[in-house]
Amino acid sequence: MDSRSAKGDCGGRGAMDIPPPADKIVLQTKAAALGAASGGAAPGLWARLGFPRLGFHGDHPLLRPFGLALCCLGLGLASAEADVVRARYSVSLVGLHIGEVAAVGSLDPATYRVDLNAKLTGLAAMLANVKMALASTGAFRKGVVAPASFATTSASAHETRTVRMSLNAGNVKKVEIIPPFEDKEGRVPVTEAHKRNILDPTSAFIMAVPDDQPLVGPAACNRTIPIYDGFVRFDITLSYVGTRDVEVKGYSGPVTVCAARYTPISGHKWDSRSARFMAQNREIEAWLAPVPRAHVVVPFHVALTTLVGGAVIDAVEFSVEPTDHLTATTTH
Repeated sequence: MDSRSAKGDCGGRGAMDIPPPADKIVLQTKAAALGAASGGAAPGLWARLGFPRLGFHGDHPLLRPFGLALCCLGLGLASAEADVVRARYSVSLVGLHIGEVAAVGSLDPATYRVDLNAKLTGLAAMLANVKMALASTGAFRKGVVAPASFATTSASAHETRTVRMSLNAGNVKKVEIIPPFEDKEGRVPVTEAHKRNILDPTSAFIMAVPDDQPLVGPAACNRTIPIYDGFVRFDITLSYVGTRDVEVKGYSGPVTVCAARYTPISGHKWDSRSARFMAQNREIEAWLAPVPRAHVVVPFHVALTTLVGGAVIDAVEFSVEPTDHLTATTTH
């Protein structure tokens, strides 16, 4: 049973200093369920749902800042005077629980680190035992999120793939994809201009709000988020809808409700059915929770329509804990 109560006015950076990738994950998938791991000619599970394939996993861009289907996350050292955000999300498709997500972020006024881990559960895990792990670091510069590094590791029954990306204030310096993708034909070219002033998928989990604006309200939503995962470039545009009061373990208070739109930019197939579906999709909504000291908002809830029905990512635990001294923290 959903423990959320909801009410409100909601109407109709440098050298290749990338954090080490998560421990190697062995994904034992059934080909009939997932199709091609690369999301190529034979569409995978996510493509069938209507999720445009990203370069490293094939999940949907909106789901990744929230960590689509991941669990068992660890965070290293929380810096002085940081807000430590811990969240656990439930993932459902057409009303059926299919996965879990765990996220930990260390956010201080100058820097951040975010780790996401996810896994499928229950019947979904029997069909495709998928897990993913992502990590990003960066800085806050004049109220802007400026990523410095991004790393992720994933695998299937066919292969293991690692993506690492180094950035300088949101400008891509180097991308390593091992092994490289071979499915490059028929894709919209990614230009050098597409790699400037971007966020990696995990850094997109954090959305800075101007210092003179409240954390709950229009300023939390109204923005376009330019995302590049090392292979695919797209925009997520958020617009203000209203506010709600929510209550889950660890948090009771307001969130901002945003409508979201997906715009493919490059890296996707010219004839991609999933990219076309999501670009036309007007049934995407995100709720953003405030993180006071860092003056940012982070995802609390995402709901969207897919090719097979409604998908929902809901926070079932969410907490923001001030840390005034150096602390080692880990969650399982």
